[in-house]
Amino acid sequence: MSMRELVVLGTASQAPTRQRNHNGYLLRWDDEVILFDPGEGSQRQMLHTGVTATDLTRICVTHFHGDHCLGLPGMIQRLSLDRVPRPVAVHFPAGGAEYFARLRHASSFYETAELAVEPIDADGQRITLGVGTLEARRLRHPIETYGYRLVERDGCRMLPERLAAYGIAGPDVGRLLRDGHLDRDGRRVTRDEVSVTRPGQRFAFVMDTGLCDGVYALAEHADLLVIESTFLESEAALAAEVGHLTAGQAARVAAESEVRTLVLTHFSQRYADPRRFHDEAREHFPGDLVIAEDLQTVQVPPRRVPSPG
Repeated sequence: MSMRELVVLGTASQAPTRQRNHNGYLLRWDDEVILFDPGEGSQRQMLHTGVTATDLTRICVTHFHGDHCLGLPGMIQRLSLDRVPRPVAVHFPAGGAEYFARLRHASSFYETAELAVEPIDADGQRITLGVGTLEARRLRHPIETYGYRLVERDGCRMLPERLAAYGIAGPDVGRLLRDGHLDRDGRRVTRDEVSVTRPGQRFAFVMDTGLCDGVYALAEHADLLVIESTFLESEAALAAEVGHLTAGQAARVAAESEVRTLVLTHFSQRYADPRRFHDEAREHFPGDLVIAEDLQTVQVPPRRVPSPG
Protein backbone atom coordinates (compact mmCIF):
# COMPACT_ATOMS: atom_id res chain seq x y z
CA MET A 1 0.00 0.00 0.00
CA SER A 2 1.35 3.42 -0.93
CA MET A 3 1.96 5.98 1.81
CA ARG A 4 2.12 9.73 1.38
CA GLU A 5 2.87 11.72 4.49
CA LEU A 6 5.14 14.35 5.99
CA VAL A 7 7.08 13.58 9.17
CA VAL A 8 8.34 16.71 10.96
CA LEU A 9 11.69 16.29 12.70
CA GLY A 10 12.19 19.90 13.79
CA THR A 11 10.55 23.30 13.47
CA ALA A 12 13.05 25.86 14.82
CA SER A 13 14.80 28.55 12.82
CA GLN A 14 18.42 29.52 13.47
CA ALA A 15 18.52 28.33 17.09
CA PRO A 16 16.73 25.35 18.66
CA THR A 17 14.60 25.76 21.77
CA ARG A 18 13.53 23.38 24.52
CA GLN A 19 10.44 22.53 22.49
CA ARG A 20 11.79 22.80 18.93
CA ASN A 21 14.65 20.94 17.30
CA HIS A 22 16.48 22.37 14.33
CA ASN A 23 14.86 21.85 10.92
CA GLY A 24 14.31 18.44 9.41
CA TYR A 25 11.44 17.02 7.33
CA LEU A 26 10.80 13.56 5.94
CA LEU A 27 8.45 12.98 3.03
CA ARG A 28 7.17 9.47 2.45
CA TRP A 29 5.78 9.31 -1.07
CA ASP A 30 5.21 5.74 -2.26
CA ASP A 31 8.69 4.30 -2.86
CA GLU A 32 10.46 7.62 -2.24
CA VAL A 33 11.55 8.67 1.25
CA ILE A 34 13.04 12.16 0.99
CA LEU A 35 14.86 13.98 3.78
CA PHE A 36 14.66 17.77 3.46
CA ASP A 37 17.04 20.19 5.21
CA PRO A 38 18.52 18.04 7.99
CA GLY A 39 19.59 20.37 10.78
CA GLU A 40 21.43 19.36 13.94
CA GLY A 41 19.75 16.53 15.80
CA SER A 42 17.90 15.14 12.78
CA GLN A 43 19.46 11.70 13.18
CA ARG A 44 18.26 11.44 16.75
CA GLN A 45 14.80 12.80 15.92
CA MET A 46 14.42 10.06 13.32
CA LEU A 47 14.71 7.47 16.10
CA HIS A 48 11.30 8.64 17.33
CA THR A 49 9.60 8.38 13.93
CA GLY A 50 10.05 4.83 12.74
CA VAL A 51 11.99 6.05 9.69
CA THR A 52 15.58 4.81 9.42
CA ALA A 53 18.55 5.83 7.30
CA THR A 54 18.04 2.63 5.34
CA ASP A 55 14.66 3.94 4.21
CA LEU A 56 16.06 7.11 2.64
CA THR A 57 16.11 7.40 -1.15
CA ARG A 58 17.29 11.03 -1.44
CA ILE A 59 18.25 14.15 0.51
CA CYS A 60 17.32 17.69 -0.57
CA VAL A 61 19.03 20.76 0.88
CA THR A 62 17.57 24.19 0.16
CA HIS A 63 20.69 26.18 1.17
CA PHE A 64 23.78 26.07 3.34
CA HIS A 65 22.80 28.02 6.43
CA GLY A 66 23.60 25.85 9.42
CA ASP A 67 20.07 25.23 10.67
CA HIS A 68 19.30 23.55 7.32
CA CYS A 69 22.40 21.44 6.79
CA LEU A 70 24.47 20.79 9.93
CA GLY A 71 22.79 17.42 10.34
CA LEU A 72 24.25 16.25 7.02
CA PRO A 73 27.53 14.84 8.40
CA GLY A 74 25.73 12.57 10.82
CA MET A 75 23.15 11.46 8.27
CA ILE A 76 25.76 10.69 5.63
CA GLN A 77 27.89 8.74 8.09
CA ARG A 78 24.80 6.87 9.29
CA LEU A 79 24.10 5.76 5.72
CA SER A 80 27.52 4.07 5.72
CA LEU A 81 27.16 2.73 9.25
CA ASP A 82 23.88 1.05 8.30
CA ARG A 83 25.29 -0.07 4.95
CA VAL A 84 22.38 1.29 2.93
CA PRO A 85 22.26 -1.10 -0.03
CA ARG A 86 21.40 1.39 -2.80
CA PRO A 87 22.55 4.82 -3.97
CA VAL A 88 21.01 7.78 -2.16
CA ALA A 89 20.62 10.91 -4.30
CA VAL A 90 21.61 14.26 -2.80
CA HIS A 91 20.44 17.61 -4.22
CA PHE A 92 21.70 21.03 -3.11
CA PRO A 93 22.54 24.43 -4.64
CA ALA A 94 25.51 23.95 -6.96
CA GLY A 95 27.10 27.17 -5.68
CA GLY A 96 27.41 25.50 -2.27
CA ALA A 97 29.37 22.47 -3.52
CA GLU A 98 32.34 23.38 -1.33
CA TYR A 99 30.14 23.46 1.78
CA PHE A 100 28.67 20.09 0.85
CA ALA A 101 32.13 18.58 0.41
CA ARG A 102 33.18 19.86 3.84
CA LEU A 103 30.04 18.51 5.50
CA ARG A 104 30.32 15.15 3.75
CA HIS A 105 33.84 14.65 5.12
CA ALA A 106 33.52 16.60 8.37
CA SER A 107 35.16 13.80 10.34
CA SER A 108 36.87 10.47 9.84
CA PHE A 109 34.64 7.52 8.98
CA TYR A 110 34.63 4.45 6.75
CA GLU A 111 32.50 5.38 3.76
CA THR A 112 30.54 2.48 2.31
CA ALA A 113 27.34 4.21 1.23
CA GLU A 114 27.00 5.39 -2.36
CA LEU A 115 25.80 8.97 -2.78
CA ALA A 116 24.43 10.07 -6.14
CA VAL A 117 25.42 13.74 -5.95
CA GLU A 118 23.16 15.80 -8.23
CA PRO A 119 23.52 19.56 -7.55
CA ILE A 120 20.90 22.09 -8.61
CA ASP A 121 22.42 24.66 -10.94
CA ALA A 122 19.41 26.20 -12.68
CA ASP A 123 16.04 27.65 -11.76
CA GLY A 124 13.37 25.20 -12.88
CA GLN A 125 15.72 22.19 -12.96
CA ARG A 126 13.77 18.93 -13.03
CA ILE A 127 14.70 15.46 -11.85
CA THR A 128 12.62 12.57 -13.15
CA LEU A 129 11.53 10.12 -10.46
CA GLY A 130 9.49 6.96 -10.66
CA VAL A 131 6.68 8.74 -8.80
CA GLY A 132 6.75 11.94 -10.85
CA THR A 133 9.02 14.95 -11.23
CA LEU A 134 11.07 16.78 -8.60
CA GLU A 135 11.44 20.44 -9.57
CA ALA A 136 13.69 23.09 -7.99
CA ARG A 137 12.90 26.81 -8.08
CA ARG A 138 15.19 29.69 -7.04
CA LEU A 139 14.15 31.57 -3.91
CA ARG A 140 15.12 35.00 -2.55
CA HIS A 141 17.57 34.74 0.34
CA PRO A 142 21.02 36.22 1.08
CA ILE A 143 22.69 33.02 -0.22
CA GLU A 144 21.79 30.70 -3.10
CA THR A 145 18.58 28.93 -2.13
CA TYR A 146 16.16 26.59 -3.91
CA GLY A 147 12.76 25.26 -2.95
CA TYR A 148 11.45 21.94 -4.21
CA ARG A 149 8.17 20.51 -5.38
CA LEU A 150 7.19 16.95 -6.24
CA VAL A 151 4.58 16.65 -8.98
CA GLU A 152 2.90 13.36 -9.80
CA ARG A 153 1.94 12.73 -13.41
CA ASP A 154 -1.75 13.13 -14.22
CA GLY A 155 -3.68 9.90 -14.61
CA CYS A 156 -7.21 9.08 -15.56
CA ARG A 157 -10.29 7.65 -13.87
CA MET A 158 -12.51 5.35 -15.88
CA LEU A 159 -16.24 6.10 -15.64
CA PRO A 160 -18.25 2.89 -15.09
CA GLU A 161 -21.49 4.29 -16.51
CA ARG A 162 -19.81 5.30 -19.77
CA LEU A 163 -17.99 1.99 -20.04
CA ALA A 164 -21.31 0.23 -19.57
CA ALA A 165 -22.93 2.37 -22.25
CA TYR A 166 -20.39 1.08 -24.77
CA GLY A 167 -20.54 -2.47 -23.43
CA ILE A 168 -16.92 -2.42 -22.30
CA ALA A 169 -16.01 -4.66 -19.39
CA GLY A 170 -13.39 -7.08 -18.09
CA PRO A 171 -10.01 -7.23 -19.85
CA ASP A 172 -11.20 -4.75 -22.47
CA VAL A 173 -11.06 -1.99 -19.84
CA GLY A 174 -7.35 -2.64 -19.35
CA ARG A 175 -6.71 -2.68 -23.09
CA LEU A 176 -8.53 0.62 -23.52
CA LEU A 177 -6.57 2.15 -20.67
CA ARG A 178 -3.26 0.89 -22.05
CA ASP A 179 -3.77 1.58 -25.78
CA GLY A 180 -5.94 4.71 -25.57
CA HIS A 181 -8.65 3.28 -27.80
CA LEU A 182 -10.68 0.14 -28.40
CA ASP A 183 -12.49 -0.97 -31.56
CA ARG A 184 -15.90 -2.32 -30.65
CA ASP A 185 -18.88 -3.20 -32.87
CA GLY A 186 -17.42 -1.30 -35.80
CA ARG A 187 -16.74 1.84 -33.77
CA ARG A 188 -13.55 3.13 -32.17
CA VAL A 189 -14.04 4.14 -28.55
CA THR A 190 -11.31 6.41 -27.19
CA ARG A 191 -10.11 6.54 -23.61
CA ASP A 192 -11.14 10.19 -23.35
CA GLU A 193 -14.76 9.26 -24.07
CA VAL A 194 -15.03 7.00 -21.04
CA SER A 195 -12.72 8.67 -18.50
CA VAL A 196 -11.80 11.95 -16.84
CA THR A 197 -8.35 13.28 -16.01
CA ARG A 198 -7.19 12.47 -12.48
CA PRO A 199 -4.86 15.29 -11.43
CA GLY A 200 -1.55 14.14 -10.01
CA GLN A 201 -0.82 15.13 -6.44
CA ARG A 202 1.66 17.88 -5.58
CA PHE A 203 3.94 18.50 -2.62
CA ALA A 204 5.87 21.76 -2.17
CA PHE A 205 8.72 22.65 0.19
CA VAL A 206 9.58 26.34 0.63
CA MET A 207 12.19 27.39 3.16
CA ASP A 208 14.14 30.59 3.80
CA THR A 209 12.94 33.23 1.34
CA GLY A 210 11.30 36.56 0.86
CA LEU A 211 8.31 36.82 -1.45
CA CYS A 212 9.31 36.08 -5.05
CA ASP A 213 8.04 34.34 -8.16
CA GLY A 214 9.66 31.08 -7.08
CA VAL A 215 7.48 30.88 -3.97
CA TYR A 216 4.30 31.07 -6.03
CA ALA A 217 5.60 28.67 -8.69
CA LEU A 218 6.29 26.06 -6.02
CA ALA A 219 3.02 26.55 -4.14
CA GLU A 220 0.70 26.50 -7.17
CA HIS A 221 -2.10 23.95 -6.62
CA ALA A 222 -0.08 22.07 -4.00
CA ASP A 223 -1.99 19.41 -2.10
CA LEU A 224 0.48 19.88 0.76
CA LEU A 225 2.64 23.00 1.14
CA VAL A 226 5.38 23.14 3.79
CA ILE A 227 6.52 26.74 4.08
CA GLU A 228 8.57 28.84 6.45
CA SER A 229 6.86 31.46 8.58
CA THR A 230 9.77 32.68 10.63
CA PHE A 231 8.09 35.88 11.81
CA LEU A 232 4.71 37.42 12.55
CA GLU A 233 3.42 40.50 10.74
CA SER A 234 4.65 42.72 13.58
CA GLU A 235 8.18 41.96 12.35
CA ALA A 236 7.38 42.22 8.62
CA ALA A 237 10.11 44.81 8.02
CA LEU A 238 12.73 42.58 9.66
CA ALA A 239 11.47 39.59 7.66
CA ALA A 240 11.92 41.49 4.39
CA GLU A 241 15.39 42.66 5.43
CA VAL A 242 16.73 39.17 6.17
CA GLY A 243 14.86 37.24 3.46
CA HIS A 244 12.09 35.50 5.36
CA LEU A 245 8.30 35.24 5.38
CA THR A 246 5.68 36.07 7.97
CA ALA A 247 2.80 33.76 8.81
CA GLY A 248 0.42 36.16 7.09
CA GLN A 249 2.49 36.23 3.90
CA ALA A 250 2.77 32.44 3.79
CA ALA A 251 -0.99 32.12 4.29
CA ARG A 252 -1.74 34.59 1.52
CA VAL A 253 0.54 32.69 -0.83
CA ALA A 254 -1.31 29.48 0.01
CA ALA A 255 -4.73 31.03 -0.52
CA GLU A 256 -3.79 32.63 -3.85
CA SER A 257 -2.13 29.41 -5.02
CA GLU A 258 -5.16 27.23 -4.12
CA VAL A 259 -3.21 25.08 -1.67
CA ARG A 260 -5.23 22.39 0.09
CA THR A 261 -3.18 21.79 3.27
CA LEU A 262 -0.80 24.46 4.58
CA VAL A 263 1.96 23.54 7.03
CA LEU A 264 3.73 26.46 8.70
CA THR A 265 7.15 25.91 10.27
CA HIS A 266 10.65 27.39 10.86
CA PHE A 267 9.60 29.57 13.80
CA SER A 268 11.84 32.21 15.35
CA GLN A 269 12.89 31.51 18.93
CA ARG A 270 11.36 34.85 19.93
CA TYR A 271 7.86 33.33 19.81
CA ALA A 272 6.89 30.93 22.56
CA ASP A 273 3.20 30.60 21.68
CA PRO A 274 2.52 28.83 18.33
CA ARG A 275 -1.15 29.85 18.45
CA ARG A 276 -0.12 33.31 17.32
CA PHE A 277 0.99 31.84 13.98
CA HIS A 278 -2.32 30.00 13.65
CA ASP A 279 -4.39 33.08 14.38
CA GLU A 280 -2.46 35.26 11.96
CA ALA A 281 -2.53 32.69 9.14
CA ARG A 282 -6.21 31.91 9.62
CA GLU A 283 -7.10 35.49 8.72
CA HIS A 284 -5.94 34.76 5.17
CA PHE A 285 -6.15 31.01 4.58
CA PRO A 286 -9.47 29.15 5.00
CA GLY A 287 -8.19 25.64 4.22
CA ASP A 288 -6.57 22.91 6.28
CA LEU A 289 -3.98 24.69 8.43
CA VAL A 290 -1.23 22.96 10.43
CA ILE A 291 1.19 24.71 12.78
CA ALA A 292 3.99 22.17 12.70
CA GLU A 293 5.24 20.55 15.88
CA ASP A 294 8.31 18.38 16.31
CA LEU A 295 7.67 14.68 15.57
CA GLN A 296 4.25 15.39 14.09
CA THR A 297 2.96 13.45 11.08
CA VAL A 298 0.82 15.20 8.47
CA GLN A 299 -1.02 13.17 5.85
CA VAL A 300 -1.09 14.27 2.24
CA PRO A 301 -4.80 14.97 1.58
CA PRO A 302 -6.78 12.41 -0.45
CA ARG A 303 -6.76 12.86 -4.18
CA ARG A 304 -8.95 15.48 -5.75
CA VAL A 305 -11.97 13.71 -7.22
CA PRO A 306 -12.42 14.71 -10.87
CA SER A 307 -15.97 15.30 -12.03
CA PRO A 308 -17.25 13.99 -15.40
CA GLY A 309 -17.37 16.66 -18.08
